Amino acid sequence: MNGTLVPDDQARVPVTDHGLTTGDGVFEALKVTGGVPFALTRHLARLCASAKGLGLPEPDLDQIRAGVTAVLDAAGRPDRARIRITVTAGESALGSQRTAAAPATIIQLGELNDAAPTCDVIMFPWPRNERGALAGVKTTSYAENVFALSYARQQGGAEAIFGNLAGNLCEGSGTNVFVVAGGRLVTPPLSAGCLAGVTRGLVIDWAGAVEEDLPLSALAGVGEAFLTGTTRDVQPIRSVDGVLLPAVPGPVTRKAADIFNARSAEDLDP
Repeated sequence: MNGTLVPDDQARVPVTDHGLTTGDGVFEALKVTGGVPFALTRHLARLCASAKGLGLPEPDLDQIRAGVTAVLDAAGRPDRARIRITVTAGESALGSQRTAAAPATIIQLGELNDAAPTCDVIMFPWPRNERGALAGVKTTSYAENVFALSYARQQGGAEAIFGNLAGNLCEGSGTNVFVVAGGRLVTPPLSAGCLAGVTRGLVIDWAGAVEEDLPLSALAGVGEAFLTGTTRDVQPIRSVDGVLLPAVPGPVTRKAADIFNARSAEDLDP
């Protein structure tokens, strides 16, 4: 916390921290494999982009890198784990206005559970606002995502899928979405309002996916589709609103997963 290694049971956040009172903060979640954080450089670049999008000062990346190293070393460099980096606006008076307090930086280490081999998704009935001021910014204001995931689980799914105001496919509550359409691997563009996922970007680069708007209704009619995310890598979608997809995983999904697994094993900071 703020450059100091602190045991879990002694970590404290002031009740006046603006990240707690208003959700005024940004964060990144990384997986650790072989004791090393995967794609740290890309995650830190997105952290800076999110901070800029929220109007926060640029995070001290040297401090954060040192903190990640300290946390991993203190934990004995676990083979598999999850790291969360959070930067908030720091302590502030109650209300929406920020004070001139220094930002707070928190780096946490936790367990990384294995993702299920497939995922059942539920279409979330409320859209993302792709024209909103914080579209594509990874903030700690995650209540909408929490609600969406809870909604999906109540419907028997494991992930919620958002459309946007234009009626196009956007993203999952904590994932990006890829579909095979017309023989091509397609994912919504950032202009659709989705987060610029790190795994998403790597799949685009490595597997030759294209960015293209797709109507929300298209997901239910595709032959194969998958989710991407830091803790899932490439995860085939098994069903949409309870309707099974024809191929799980399909050949394009299997190829994308194989490419991602091979390339990510070759380079832990691509």
